[in-house]
Amino acid sequence: MGRKRTAGLYERNGVWHIDKQIRGVRICESTGERSLARASEYLAKKTEEVRQAVIYGVRPKRAFRRAATKYLNENQHKRRIADTALHLKQLDPYIGHLPIESVHMGTLQPFIEARRKQGIKTKSINLALGVVRHILNLAASEWLDQNNLTWLHSPPKIKLLPVTDARKPYPLSWEEQTRLFQELPLHLARMAMFKVNTGTREQEVCTLRWEWEVQVPELNTSVFIIPGPNVKNREDRLVVLNRIAKSVVEEVRGHHPDYVFTYKGNPVQNINNSSWKRVRRNVGLSQVRVHDLKHTFGRRLRAAGVNYEDRQDLLGHKSGRITTHYSAAELLNLIEAANRVCGENSRKSPALVMLKQKAATTFVVTA
Repeated sequence: MGRKRTAGLYERNGVWHIDKQIRGVRICESTGERSLARASEYLAKKTEEVRQAVIYGVRPKRAFRRAATKYLNENQHKRRIADTALHLKQLDPYIGHLPIESVHMGTLQPFIEARRKQGIKTKSINLALGVVRHILNLAASEWLDQNNLTWLHSPPKIKLLPVTDARKPYPLSWEEQTRLFQELPLHLARMAMFKVNTGTREQEVCTLRWEWEVQVPELNTSVFIIPGPNVKNREDRLVVLNRIAKSVVEEVRGHHPDYVFTYKGNPVQNINNSSWKRVRRNVGLSQVRVHDLKHTFGRRLRAAGVNYEDRQDLLGHKSGRITTHYSAAELLNLIEAANRVCGENSRKSPALVMLKQKAATTFVVTA
C-alpha cells in the first residue's frame, strides 16, 4: 500500500513527514505528528521560517539546550568532554530553555548567584561561563543552517568573573615531600616524583606514552614530546628529564608497552584519587593538591636561579619563543637547569632512596 501524500507531506508508519521545496530550500524532516491537521500547521510554520530567512535573513529560534546538544555530539572525541557535559548539565535549568539570542550576562546572573550560594569557587563558575561563550561563538561563526545562515547573528559578550577567591599555591618543602611520598603507594609515589621534577600536569603524567619518548644520543638521554591535543594549551609540550625524573622513567621501563605509568597493567586515570587523599590527610598535609607539585618544581627552579625563559619552557607554559625543535646545546641548557633542583646528592636523596626501597619490596604487575 502506497504512502499517503498531501501538499508536501507524506505519512510513514503513522507519522507525517515533510518533503517540500520552499524558495529553493528543500525541507526533509519528520513533523513528529500523527494528525494531518497538526502536521499541516507544523509545515506552515517551517514554510514561514524559510521565507523569513531567505527574504529577510531572520533566523529561527533555537534553544540553548539544542546548541549544547549539538556541541556535545560533535565533540565526543575531546579529552575533557565529560567536564563540559557536567557544566552544561548545571547550566541547563537556568538557560537551557532560552533562545540562544537571549543568553547573555543578564540571563546568566541567576546561575552565577546560585553557584556562589553553593560555595562554588569563581574559577569553577568561570569554566562554565567559558563553555557558554565558546558555544555561542561557534553558533555565530561556524554553525550554518539549511538557509546558509549562522545560528546566531553575533555572539554576546560573556565576561569571566574577576577571581578574588583563588586558592594560593602550596609549594612543598623537602621535608614535606619526603613525608608525603614515603606513604604513597609505589605507583603514585613514582608519578608524584616524576611530576615534582618535570612540572608536568596531572593528565600529562597519567597519559604519558612511550611512543612520545625521543632519544637524544648526543646527550645520552631522552625527552618526551607530548602532542598538543594532550596538553592544556594545545601546543606540543617538551618534557625535560633531570636526573631524578630519568631514574623514575628507567624504573618503569618495560612495565607496559604503551603507557609509562600504570597500576596492575592499566593506565592510572588520576593521581588525585582516594589513596592520595587518604595519605595526604594521614601525614598532616590535607592542604596539598596534586597541582602543587608543579608549583613546587617552579618555585625550586626560581630559588635555584634558573632564568624566567627557561622556567617557562621547563614548566610547559606558552611563551611563543620556543618550539619542540631544539639543538643539542639548547636541550643541554634546559637539562642542566632542571638538574639544579636535584641538589648535589640527588642520587642519594631520601625521597629517591625511599622509592628504590619500595620498588625492591613491592611486586609490580607488568603487562
